[in-house]
Amino acid sequence: MYKIVKIGLIVISVIAFILLFFMPDKDMPAAEAMQSVGMNTMFILAYILLAAAVIASVIFALKHMVTSQGGLKKAGFAIIGLIVLLGIAYGLSSGTDVSVENMLSANNIVTDEGEIKSVGAGINMFGIMLLVAVALIIWGSIKNATSK
Repeated sequence: MYKIVKIGLIVISVIAFILLFFMPDKDMPAAEAMQSVGMNTMFILAYILLAAAVIASVIFALKHMVTSQGGLKKAGFAIIGLIVLLGIAYGLSSGTDVSVENMLSANNIVTDEGEIKSVGAGINMFGIMLLVAVALIIWGSIKNATSK
């Protein structure tokens, strides 16, 4: 398995190196450069590598979750915790942060209050998770400092 991955990475590296010679010049307009063969092939290569990384991460995480003792229980608690946090974040968002009329007139974006509330919930969720992460880092640092 390791040899197959190593050979695959060498092949991808050689292809990427060859594609460097097909990249557009810096004087080429951006719209035209984005349609060049080199750029399109590099994007396809990047998407393939991203898909392989995501698939491998999901497969190995699921394998570890199923094989480890208490893995499913921990995953269930984590998912329930995220759902509760999402509910709190959605409840905190108002949906009236931005005027629907202003979005249409200024930016030509058609939206409604539900979409604005969903975006606000995402921003709130990010903030809550950021605070939780910082608190856990601080807690871990204090715990390590006091245990010595």
